Amino acid sequence: MGRKRLRLRRPRGAAEVLSAAVVALAVLVMAVRTAAAAVWALKDAWPFLLALVLLAGAVGAWRVARAVGGRRRDAERLAALQITLAEFDAMDDRQFEYTLRDLLVRDGWPARRVGGGGDQAADVIGDHQQRGRIVLQAKHTRVGGKVGSSVMYTVKGTAGPAHRADHAVVVTNGTFTRDAMAWGDLHGVHWVDRDRLRRWAENGTALHELLGLSARSCGARFRRAA
Repeated sequence: MGRKRLRLRRPRGAAEVLSAAVVALAVLVMAVRTAAAAVWALKDAWPFLLALVLLAGAVGAWRVARAVGGRRRDAERLAALQITLAEFDAMDDRQFEYTLRDLLVRDGWPARRVGGGGDQAADVIGDHQQRGRIVLQAKHTRVGGKVGSSVMYTVKGTAGPAHRADHAVVVTNGTFTRDAMAWGDLHGVHWVDRDRLRRWAENGTALHELLGLSARSCGARFRRAA
């Protein structure tokens, strides 16, 4: 069975009307007294409330200033970023990838490190408003190590289909074989060897200037190949 709904009955007779009026008046008086008490409490406590508001505002302003200052310091650090070849040689693979990301950011490419298992030949990806998307494949090696053509084949095969890249670059602190450089030049996979890495990271030449990357110059080729 459903529950019975409670219905209010209108007062009947003078006695019930008078009783209802007395109850309503009592409720009204209680509400007025409660409001008055609240006003008096606020009147007494306003210095504390004001101090609390000011403190909260100061904490908020300090947090905003700290965040802005941190971003400014990071921007200044990246703008002056210079890495020597000796520093690159001392890095591990992960440090190498993060440093390449920072160099891209320095050059105006908002970038992120994506290297790891299943990265599909992309360790760093950057997106530029005018120049499009760039994919870096990082090959950290011992001094004198060489990168062969197979890396170029892999990057060429994934740059368009997997990453929708406009530019694909293989970067090493070592060197490339002649076949790898020739194949990359022919098929639009850029390469940065030890000498170019020094010019990019230590001398401060922007990567797009070093490699002659114009606005979305290679993307059409990568996408057609996909």
